[in-house]
Amino acid sequence: MKALGIGLIGTGYMGKCHALAWNAVKTVFGDVERPRLVHLAEANAELAGKRASEFGFEKATADWRTLIADPEVDVVSVTTPNQFHAEMAIAALDAGKHVWCEKPMAPAYADAERMLKTARASGKVAVLGYNYIQNPVMRHIKALIEEGAIGAVNHIRVEMDEDFMADPHVFFYWKSELSGGYGALDDFAVHPLSLLWYLFGHVEAVITDMVKPYDSRPLREGGRRDVENHDAANVLMRLGGGISAVLMANRAAWGRKGRIALQIFGSKGSIAYDQERMNEFELYQAQGRGSEQGFRKILAGPAHQPYDRFIPAPGHGLGFNDLKIIECRELIRAVSGEPSSIVTFEDGLRIEKSVHAMAQSFHERRWIEID
Repeated sequence: MKALGIGLIGTGYMGKCHALAWNAVKTVFGDVERPRLVHLAEANAELAGKRASEFGFEKATADWRTLIADPEVDVVSVTTPNQFHAEMAIAALDAGKHVWCEKPMAPAYADAERMLKTARASGKVAVLGYNYIQNPVMRHIKALIEEGAIGAVNHIRVEMDEDFMADPHVFFYWKSELSGGYGALDDFAVHPLSLLWYLFGHVEAVITDMVKPYDSRPLREGGRRDVENHDAANVLMRLGGGISAVLMANRAAWGRKGRIALQIFGSKGSIAYDQERMNEFELYQAQGRGSEQGFRKILAGPAHQPYDRFIPAPGHGLGFNDLKIIECRELIRAVSGEPSSIVTFEDGLRIEKSVHAMAQSFHERRWIEID
């Protein structure tokens, strides 16, 4: 397969993460052509030029439409704020480009539907940036569940907590606007939903409560503005096969930095995982003498592929950006027509549908069934 021409829209935290992945995927995996970093777009020409030089892109522009029209670009990475995802992804697909769009798809469900419709019509690969499913540890947990290591799963608890909105003095910005989404639910709780989808399939029914820890936030120019969405949510869920689940999400949780605490309970044991300790998990199997039963800590190592592509020794640990490199390799597999482990727009829309059902449940104060 020829080297892919890459376009990157947005150069913030996730834009840099995508750039690192495109730069490193050949070095790490070796079995792909080195992508050609063709075109970068930012909000103004000066910043675009600066970032292009830093990230290794050949061209820079202040107009993302110019990037999409570039015939040398094969894949467009969309790493802008949530409310811009739909317009940019749809334009890229219409232009015949493959798309790697950061999660969530879009704040409005109708826009997410349009994204999927366009992806289907284009015949191009359209992938969402759910890199936590790429963790070698998570792949091993999936294999353990499928081989019955903990028996029939009957209950799951998952918590996602961060503290970037915990300080009441944090200035109001787009993450507190309703145009940016419901808040904790679609800003980051879609990550644990992607793990549930990866391990067990989609959510079938929900009932939700949401909370605003702070009703307003200060403005940089003075005064205050009402917070328009919710920074914390609690959801009861039903999954396929009669599995019950609980999701708790809080982006105003002091002390938590990147926590996804996942507990999986089965008829023969349990699995416990925490994203803040993403290179290990705990396995409990109810076998042998009761006096010697207990959780075993399992550290990631070369046996948990593709950990071995990064580090030859166990216990040294991968990081967030490494998972993005794995996701980048899976995207290239998909573009090549090979089997791949990705969250397509098809599956992403079902995750979005779950989020909107949760919000509907909160407003209507009832269980919502998800078709």
